[in-house]
Amino acid sequence: CAFSTAAQQRSTGDECGPEEPSEEPKHPLSDCALEHKAIKLEEQVRDLTERYRRALADSENVRRRTQKFVEDAKLFGIQSFCRDLVEVADILEKTAESAAGHAEQRSDPNPTLQKIYEGLSLIEAKLQSVFAKHGLQKMNPVGGRYDPYEHEIICHVPAEGVQPGTVALVTQDGYKLHGRTIRHALVGVAVEAQE
Repeated sequence: CAFSTAAQQRSTGDECGPEEPSEEPKHPLSDCALEHKAIKLEEQVRDLTERYRRALADSENVRRRTQKFVEDAKLFGIQSFCRDLVEVADILEKTAESAAGHAEQRSDPNPTLQKIYEGLSLIEAKLQSVFAKHGLQKMNPVGGRYDPYEHEIICHVPAEGVQPGTVALVTQDGYKLHGRTIRHALVGVAVEAQE
C-alpha cells in the first residue's frame, strides 16, 4: 500500500517543481518479522537442498543398479545355453573314453578307431578352449573340501589316505560360468570308516 500511495502522490503533485525528497515509507514488516521470514526461507533452502541431494543419490544408485543388471545380463545371458552345451561336452567325453577303451582292448590296433579317438580328443580340446574363452570352466573338485554351493553328494566313500569331508570321487563334472555355478559336480565325499 505504501508504494502505491507514493506513486499516486508523484503523479498528482507539482509537475513543474523540483521533486522533493519524500520520506521513505516504513515497511509493514518489522525487523523481527523479517528475521523470522529469513530463517524460514533458509530452512526451506536447506530442506530443498537436502531433498535434491537425496534425489541425486537415489538416481545415481538406480543408474549403478541398472548398469549392474545390464552387465550381469551380458555375462549370464548364455547360462541356459551353456547348461545345454555342457551336456553335449559330457557325451563327447564319454564317447572319446569309450573309443580309447576299445582301441586298447584289441590286440591288433585298428587305425580307423584310433583316428576316431584322435578326432574326438581334438574336438573335446577345442570345445574346452571355447568354453574357457567365454568364461565357462570345468570344476576339478577331487581332493578339495566339499562345498555345498559347488558339489552335490551322491555317496559317501571310506576315507583311505584322505581327510574326511574331502571329495574322493566325481561321477559328473560341475561347471562354473564367470564364477557362478551353473551345474553342481556330483561327488562322493570321504567319511571316516566305521568299525
